[in-house]
Amino acid sequence: MVSITAVVNSVITAKDKRGIGRITINRPAAYNALSIDCMQSLLGAFKLLSADDGVKVIVLAGAGKGFCAGHDLAEMRRHPEREFQQLTFSTCTALMLAIVQSPKPVIAKVHGVATAAGCQLVASCDLAVAEENSRFATPGVNLGLFCSTPMVALSRNVSRKHALEMLLLGDFISAQRAYEMGFINDLATANELEHTVDALALKIASKSALTLKMGKQAFYQQCDENLGDAYQHCGEVMVDNMMALDAQEGIDAFMEKRSPVWRNE
Repeated sequence: MVSITAVVNSVITAKDKRGIGRITINRPAAYNALSIDCMQSLLGAFKLLSADDGVKVIVLAGAGKGFCAGHDLAEMRRHPEREFQQLTFSTCTALMLAIVQSPKPVIAKVHGVATAAGCQLVASCDLAVAEENSRFATPGVNLGLFCSTPMVALSRNVSRKHALEMLLLGDFISAQRAYEMGFINDLATANELEHTVDALALKIASKSALTLKMGKQAFYQQCDENLGDAYQHCGEVMVDNMMALDAQEGIDAFMEKRSPVWRNE
């Protein structure tokens, strides 16, 4: 069912016939730490699957014992020059934006730990499902390096006080606590994580790709607008959506009590 389409710099990219694309960070010995090469490969993987008409939804996961331990601190200490640090964080920014700006919904499949930029990855994904024993943290404050870039995504996913609790304390929180804070959408046992994520992905993949693209783009744009501008923009999106063949087919199918046949037009 799954066919691997690329393995580049410790990132595995795959897709299957059901419309699910998969990106796996494959640096298990380093707890999937985000080196520059790894981030650049992730960026390429997201661009590849985002442009693939056969992909409806993307699942992001990590290999080995954990999801992602954040930036590769060993690499960053080996290269203390300012230019290297700037490249690290500009590449990170490009990666996070590629996830948000992808026309495909992206689901984080989390196990083990997601810390610092790993936590940022989870926050940047549209949805997140976590194994019930997984843990989350933005622990930079403990190292004298405040998690300022993870803060951008984190503060847009949870309340300010919850975000600052994580950022100022630097402590791990449980998957249950993350769920209660609204940081993740669902919990699953280790044995059920794959099934839970696939069920969610397949439900999304059953929708019109055009509708998903329009809706995701509108969601993130209106989040940064004032109320009046948000309604103006989303009203225009609704009009454009109504002109689409898939909306006409979906409404007709609903009224005729049948399943719609999407054309993604």
